[in-house]
Amino acid sequence: MSAEGREGEEEVVVGEDVMKEDAVDVDEEENEEERDDQGVAMDEDDPAAVLEDLLAEIADGLGLDVEVEVEEADGELRGCLRGEDVGLFIGRRGQTIDAVQHLAQRIVFPGGPSEVRVVIDADGYRERRAQTLRADADGAAEEVLRSGQSVELDPMPASERRIVHEHLRDRGDVQTHSEGEEPERRLVVSPLED
Repeated sequence: MSAEGREGEEEVVVGEDVMKEDAVDVDEEENEEERDDQGVAMDEDDPAAVLEDLLAEIADGLGLDVEVEVEEADGELRGCLRGEDVGLFIGRRGQTIDAVQHLAQRIVFPGGPSEVRVVIDADGYRERRAQTLRADADGAAEEVLRSGQSVELDPMPASERRIVHEHLRDRGDVQTHSEGEEPERRLVVSPLED
């Protein structure tokens, strides 16, 4: 038996008869329907699978040797990359990982806002960054209490401002608000008003 012919068709020779057959595999056809132009799974019934495929595709594109883990709990769909050299994925001051998180939210839930929040992490970066933000917030609060003057923190994304707002609200000895326009929006720590 031999196989030759145009792309998408196979010529099958059986004895003296020549038959043309479509070479498209049913499984391949189904697989293509479940993926977008970049090869990311588009099974809207399983956001975790979509997120896992998306993160694997990004990591592969960056040439990273990582494991991708996705778990869902407490209204969060958390995608984590674990491995060597995830610095490229995190980016300068977290800009790349924040951009991936923003895009992942829209790709995983294309219908618009969702009650489930997508969070992307790489080797514990988010918790390390939150600890740094809380320490900076405590330093700013101490300066406010010592001087009686407001202190402006560096611009940061909304997710990081939220961490600082919540941390200082729990302290109860200062107040916070945000000023400015993205991407230069910053958090201001002020003395409590009487």
